[in-house]
Amino acid sequence: MIAIDLGSNSLRVVEIDCDREISLGYFNTVVKTADKLHSSGVISQEAIERIITKLHRAKEQIDFENKPVRAITTEAMRQATNSKEALLAIEEATGISFEIISSDEEAMLTLLAVQHRLQKLPLQAHNSFVLVDIGGASTEIIYHYPHKTLSRSFPIGIVTISQEYKTLTQIAKALPVVMKSMQEFTIEVTALYGQPEAFVATAGTPTTIASMKLGQTFATYNPEVINGTTLTSQELELYLQKLLSMPTEQREVTVGTGRADLITAGVLIFAQLYTITAFKKAVVIDDGLREGVALEWCSRAKEC
Repeated sequence: MIAIDLGSNSLRVVEIDCDREISLGYFNTVVKTADKLHSSGVISQEAIERIITKLHRAKEQIDFENKPVRAITTEAMRQATNSKEALLAIEEATGISFEIISSDEEAMLTLLAVQHRLQKLPLQAHNSFVLVDIGGASTEIIYHYPHKTLSRSFPIGIVTISQEYKTLTQIAKALPVVMKSMQEFTIEVTALYGQPEAFVATAGTPTTIASMKLGQTFATYNPEVINGTTLTSQELELYLQKLLSMPTEQREVTVGTGRADLITAGVLIFAQLYTITAFKKAVVIDDGLREGVALEWCSRAKEC
């Protein structure tokens, strides 16, 4: 089956063999769904056209013929006043029908994928952990304990924050205030259930910095190698400075064309999350929402 995650910044597609539980193909690209959403309240025509173009490209790389597809979309479409019209235009152009899922379902499916991956990484098996998913228009924080899971979605993402504040200095100054609700949530949860064993991070910012640590570029990015990589808060600062010091051309080779400003904003959000969660080290997992969509679909198909 094919699972598609249309996020607020990225479009991620995966083909899964349900019987063997292996990935047969990936497609990842930037579409900036949430571009100008903060100021306009709508998904722009330019964003819609980018999504359509990249979905056609995905179909060139992955064979969609006679395969079940579940396509979901998240915070940008939840916020936009024209989401129905935007998704109808995308469906008419590509034949792919997207479903806007709730933040609760998004958290559940992302957690499913991360747990599945952690189980395959024995050194990273933990009874409890806090998972952060830094998206384009929202960030999810999920506290997972043996018998309890608590999650909350916050309308703070790398696209929206980078467009609201024009410089990294402005972003850094604003984040402690903007992210105060996240801190209040973590204080509330840990007061009731205790500090979890580990800090886990998924989505484009953590995986991009992990790829820099491993010497990968955007073109050579390998999710199988990324899974389980650890990043300390000090390393996060180190690779941010390396990224900022690179010439533009080298920066685009490293993180992808048009992604550098978003990733640097994301690093500041990520760094603040280290402080909020009181961790100095994070485990990075590439698997996320699209893999969770696929795993859930495969599980239900096996039950039928």
